[in-house]
Amino acid sequence: MKTLYLECNTGAAGDMLNAALFELLSDAQKEDYLQLMNSLGLPGVTVAAEPAQKCGILGTHMQVLIDGGEEESLDAGHEHGHDHEHADEGHHDHDHHDEDHHDKDYHDHGHEHHHHAGMQEIAEHISAMPLPEDVISDILEVYNLLAEAESHVHGIPVDEIHFHEVGSLDAMADIAGFCAEIAMLDPDRIICSPVCTGSGEVHCAHGILPVLTPATAYLLQGIPSYTGSLQLELCTPTGAALLKYFVEEFGPMPVMKVAATGYGCGKKDLPQANCVRAMLGEQTVTQTAAGDLTGAPEEEDSTVLELCCNLDDMTPEEIAFACECLMDAGALDVYTTAIGMKKNRPGILLTCMCRPEDREIMTEQLFRHTTTLGLREYRCRREVLEREEAEAESFLGTVRVKHAEGYGVVREKFEYEDLASIAKERDMTLREVRRQLGGDHLENT
Repeated sequence: MKTLYLECNTGAAGDMLNAALFELLSDAQKEDYLQLMNSLGLPGVTVAAEPAQKCGILGTHMQVLIDGGEEESLDAGHEHGHDHEHADEGHHDHDHHDEDHHDKDYHDHGHEHHHHAGMQEIAEHISAMPLPEDVISDILEVYNLLAEAESHVHGIPVDEIHFHEVGSLDAMADIAGFCAEIAMLDPDRIICSPVCTGSGEVHCAHGILPVLTPATAYLLQGIPSYTGSLQLELCTPTGAALLKYFVEEFGPMPVMKVAATGYGCGKKDLPQANCVRAMLGEQTVTQTAAGDLTGAPEEEDSTVLELCCNLDDMTPEEIAFACECLMDAGALDVYTTAIGMKKNRPGILLTCMCRPEDREIMTEQLFRHTTTLGLREYRCRREVLEREEAEAESFLGTVRVKHAEGYGVVREKFEYEDLASIAKERDMTLREVRRQLGGDHLENT
């Protein structure tokens, strides 16, 4: 399974994520990417990749120039009926400002007016970019997350959110670039480390705000994060929105064969390497809920899920019916184990083995047909013999024979259902039927 792992030990900002993925691209892809980014139609925007070094580590800084200068971007901050200047890409590339943004004319970058773009205008601009439809869709979804966060924090409808012109150009380039790189790399799975957020306070037009800023805190809900030792804003709204949208799992790096590593550097020099590290490779080992490594290739035909639940308030008939429903729904196997539960109650551990793609339907069946309030999921690898089935004609009638082979082993046996049918019809025991068909020899092969 082609896996992208993002390591955010010094937070996450849009330009750093962008630069980390840029380093994973082939030389030809890098040229295509830069050409693409400079043809997006963003007014006055030029994107360039420049070498950077942090704590002796060589990486890339993704430079977004607006009218020839690197903007002290306002990121995705909005203004609605009051002065508000949102910090953008955190300490990585920009310092926070405490000027009233109505008094600042942005002469350094040729902006002598102050325009704000609403979500509809932003969406129209994004939709006009020369990008594939799926990339356009990703960009819009990330912007929707940003707008939702601003709406929640400031208590105004999403359609009334307005983004600062200069900041939105910088953020739009970062978001579009990251989405385009994901499409180029095309990973099957994206995993990220817990996110370091930084701590302390930041200054903006409203006054002094805590780190995390409110919008970033909202976006990071449900995502493992920690403050770290640096009193700086390490994770920005743009970085948080990109992680929230693309990352499927947060946790330690899985066992994988890394093919390429990229370092996306911020501008500031810190006591620790100020960069996001991205690793692309093949995930070759799965990890169970107990933490044991199975040594399992993530192959479609060898990976199975075990869905388990403990039951202490169902009758045997109800449990049997639930097992039948799971098998009818396509489970690979369903079995029960006697266990002891809390308050010294005897109970049943119900285990359903299924293919990963059948996870949702099996989960639905388990909640529907059992009284459990929660399930445990384990990802496992299984080794199987190659199997086939054939029909054999005998004096007792047609009988199916199962053949299994592999790892130096050959096994054959009659299908039980056929043996049972013959035994009932002829008033014989299973042992007698098997013996007359020569099954004793087959069973011991």
